[in-house]
Amino acid sequence: MQSFRTELENPVVEKDIIELERKIYQFKNGTLPEESFRSLRLARGIYGQRQQGVQMVRIKFPLGIVSSAQLRRVADISDEYSNGNLHLTTRQDIQLHHVSLDRTPELWSDLEKDNITIREACGNTVRNITASPLAGADQDEPFDITPFGFALFDFFLRNPIGQELGRKFKIALSSSAKDTARVYLHDLGLIPVVKNSEVGFRVVIAGGLGAQPALAEVVSEFLPANQLLKFGEALLRVFDKFGERNKRHKARLKYLLKEEGLDFVKQQIEHHLQFTQAPELNLDVQFYKADVINSKPVTDATSHYSKWINTNVFAQKQKDYFAVLIKIRNGNLSSIQAKKLADTMEYFSSEPARITIDQNILLRSVSVDLLHELFTELSTYGFADYGAGKIADITSCPGTSTCNLGITSTYNVANVIEKLLYSEFNEFIFEEELEIKISGCMNSCGQHAVADIGFHGSSFNANGNVIPALQLVLGGANLGNGHAAFAEKIIKIPTKRVEQVVRILLRDFKNEKENNEKFYAYYHRKGKNYFYELLKSVADVKAISDDELRDWGSDEKYKTEIGVGECAGVKIDLTKTLLFEAEEKLVEAEYFFLQSKFADAAYTIYSSLIQTAKAYLLTKGIETNSKAQIEQAFEPEYANVAQNIAAKTFGELIEQSHDAGKSASALTIYLASAKQLIENIQKHI
Repeated sequence: MQSFRTELENPVVEKDIIELERKIYQFKNGTLPEESFRSLRLARGIYGQRQQGVQMVRIKFPLGIVSSAQLRRVADISDEYSNGNLHLTTRQDIQLHHVSLDRTPELWSDLEKDNITIREACGNTVRNITASPLAGADQDEPFDITPFGFALFDFFLRNPIGQELGRKFKIALSSSAKDTARVYLHDLGLIPVVKNSEVGFRVVIAGGLGAQPALAEVVSEFLPANQLLKFGEALLRVFDKFGERNKRHKARLKYLLKEEGLDFVKQQIEHHLQFTQAPELNLDVQFYKADVINSKPVTDATSHYSKWINTNVFAQKQKDYFAVLIKIRNGNLSSIQAKKLADTMEYFSSEPARITIDQNILLRSVSVDLLHELFTELSTYGFADYGAGKIADITSCPGTSTCNLGITSTYNVANVIEKLLYSEFNEFIFEEELEIKISGCMNSCGQHAVADIGFHGSSFNANGNVIPALQLVLGGANLGNGHAAFAEKIIKIPTKRVEQVVRILLRDFKNEKENNEKFYAYYHRKGKNYFYELLKSVADVKAISDDELRDWGSDEKYKTEIGVGECAGVKIDLTKTLLFEAEEKLVEAEYFFLQSKFADAAYTIYSSLIQTAKAYLLTKGIETNSKAQIEQAFEPEYANVAQNIAAKTFGELIEQSHDAGKSASALTIYLASAKQLIENIQKHI
């Protein structure tokens, strides 16, 4: 492997990138176990894709905020390292595909020249922090949540407590009670509240999608804003200690809450608050002034420009300024389009744009006088479609195009439905608030579980053939203020019949809805069985055509090809691997010590002790599922390996981490004890 060195000014970032290069070399040399390398690779945003020998690289944009320079940088990098395409995600990231593993350190270095990171974009970490794209310009917001989102991002990035969780941890902030960030889907969700002139947040926790979605539960009606980082750290520590670590399908906060109960989680949060190292937040807060009213320009109602104004343009709270939602079909754009969009952003807006959770771009602070010129400019490169954020603007994950877990096509299905909607149901784009979302599998990366009409990839056997299929779900809804409803499974259909299904559903909705009834209300009034009977004939597979044996966009007969997903980055618990990692953690702790980051060093030493204890327990055939269980199970074994360690119990040694983070002298003693424990255990194995 060719040696690579960065020329970055930030020594922390440079250390990260050089470490990645070193780990790639060790992995390819056979000196670094695959499980350990996978964990590190994922935590650096590098994810295996469906095609062998290449990687997907996920790039983080906190709160979805991207400048023209940054977008131009990513486009150039896509040309250099990828295939000239960019994919916007539902978590306000940008993904590049078909990247060589050897080139990822250099790619990362090039990104950092415009202050862009891939650190903790995947893996068992605190993922990208998402937010309402109108935050700071939203006419409904009580105050601007943007600085609080950045404070959370800055605090958790590279924070040791968030590097090796049981699985991923997601945070979202909405700008108002309308909950446009869908906080109910997150491990930590925040909605701004003002109480007696004090700013704070309504806090919900333990939401999530996946095969078994769960709505977040309210843990506080009012958390003072200055306590936000402390609360976030305490919650993460609870998940880190008690969260499942062996059974991948249960290693999320939602399962901990389900199994232990909300009261237990709240009690543990209160307990861990006394040990947090996070500072209080004292940020300037921008309040909304309610006397600003913006009106859209009057246009010819039949023109394309008028339709675009009506669906894609939104009044900001700043006088005479508008936000413009640019529809990015399936979240995909070429590097050429991205560069043109960067130029457009630079000319028409005075601030960075926002990637939205619906895979679009929101251009903000556009003067009313420039709207028509902007429309004309976007038209020249195909980005002036009306209906952004409406029914024909379909959210879809990559599906079988690149994802290991994809079962069926998504982009092609979305395009087929979109054409149907524009040709047969164009009035719905203006008259109805409906969402259609598609995922390539049940894991809901396309967020089908919260759509009015959702589909996820599936398959079934019929007449001796494996048929590509879509599972239909109906009735998802955002009910505001952290409340929501998940869509319910209705029926499974061959993928090639998706147009029939959408046509039947929308015609029935048009004919059967009452007054201005929304789809959610219509669905629940009619009931699940009504829709099953309505669509039963479409799902009948007694007769299958040759065309239905092929997925959308494919000329070959369908066959199920599902790989191993890496979203969780779960490692195989081998004794050798655990001890190897425990020793590396101590090296990392010494680095933090030299940087005078005593709290980070203390936590890293604590993690090393846990890894070491688990390695010992494995040699005894004792299995554990969480850090709390490791502490408990190792306690009776501790005396056997505690030679030359002052702490009388393992619990006492663990508790020393809290004081060790406060001074160099205490940290020195704690580090020496950890090194001694590893040495003792190695003698017993």
